[in-house]
Amino acid sequence: MTLSLIDRPTPNFDERHAPPDMIILHYTGMQTGEAALERLCDPQARVSAHYLVEEDGRVFRLAPEERRCWHAGVSHWRGEDNLNGVSIGIEIVNPGHEWGYRAFPDAQIESVVELVGQIRERWTVPNDRILGHSDVAPARKEDPGELFPWKRLAEAGHGLWFEPAMERIAALGPPLKPGDEGIGVVVMQSALKRLGYGLEQTGVYDEATRITVTAFQRHWRQANVDGIADGETRARLVGVLQLAQVESVTGVLT
Repeated sequence: MTLSLIDRPTPNFDERHAPPDMIILHYTGMQTGEAALERLCDPQARVSAHYLVEEDGRVFRLAPEERRCWHAGVSHWRGEDNLNGVSIGIEIVNPGHEWGYRAFPDAQIESVVELVGQIRERWTVPNDRILGHSDVAPARKEDPGELFPWKRLAEAGHGLWFEPAMERIAALGPPLKPGDEGIGVVVMQSALKRLGYGLEQTGVYDEATRITVTAFQRHWRQANVDGIADGETRARLVGVLQLAQVESVTGVLT
């Protein structure tokens, strides 16, 4: 597939101080793609992204990848804050949870997959740093949400995905849920933090933990996004974390 980029420059960017090594995916969360495009290019709005992908697959290039766009806001991943400086932002047209969240069309996803692949040809972006806005800002954001086909993106070679065996799920026992305390909660919180989320090990399944589990589910446990860490959620967490650790070691060795 060959992408035909449509230039629609935004004034909303500034200088980077390091090369990007992360891709953050968003949905626009507005009623139309044109409205989103206008906002991303409005100097008064002070928001932007490097690309916008329309539902019909058209890709708008808003800013050079060498510049820092303003898309992630207050954000965190694996010890880093304010991730605009190290990330490339892709806005994917979808009305979002507020305006009638719906499945992403095939043509749109095909363009997203191709765009992510092309970006990775230009920059070193590990699979474990291809994330959603809800991953890096779980208390504020839901996008691109549980309908975004992360599995399809990973099958194309971009990002992480893990599906546990049933016996692995069963071995983890009953769900962990808000209000629970103890070593099981500590282990889960530790795994979420090692993966990248900004979550502390309190040993209490508090509101911050529920929010973080929900964010994890939006990306890696999409069939059941309820903030309760059932066996499948925890099995997927362990599997994704192991894949991320392999990715990290492989990156060091190469």
